[in-house]
This record gives sequence, C-alpha cells and structure tokens, in this order.
Amino acid sequence: MEFAGEIWYWRGPAPWYFITVPDEESAYFEAESNFVTYGWGMIPVTAEIGASVWDTSMFPKDGRYILPVKAAVRRAEDLDDGDVPTVRLRLRS
Repeated sequence: MEFAGEIWYWRGPAPWYFITVPDEESAYFEAESNFVTYGWGMIPVTAEIGASVWDTSMFPKDGRYILPVKAAVRRAEDLDDGDVPTVRLRLRS
C-alpha cells in the first residue's frame, strides 16, 4: 500500500514524529486488524520511505492509524515536521 502523508510532531511526555494514515488506507488496516493485531489495536507493519525500510507498529488514533517515524529514518531521508513523503506499508504477522 502506498500513500503520501504529512509528518507531524507530538509534544507529549514521550515526544515523537508520526504520519497519519489516510481514511481509505486506515479502513483497509482496520478490516485486517483482527488477523494481525497484538493488542490495543496495534498493527505490525514494514514501512518504507525512500530507501529507508523499518519494522514498526501503527496504532489507532481518532478513527485512523498513525505511523511512528524513527529519527534515523527522518535523518536518512532528510525529513522534518510538515514534510509529505510517500510511504509504503506492508502488514507483518
């Protein structure tokens, strides 16, 4: 699955960068979640941005899923808050 999404910064007690998965793609992952989730709605995925590939888990927020974007990926792909990279996701089991 491929989409473009804006990187945003969450300034909570454990600050992190995320990309919100669009509605249509979130609906697909929601439909598949019973087969792969390991609790709290977390969905394991392999994510790709540019040449960077990493295993992570998305989690539900406000009716969609959000994808955490590691600092190493942001540095390697020269990304920051507000950038809109193309993201590729594959479900992991």
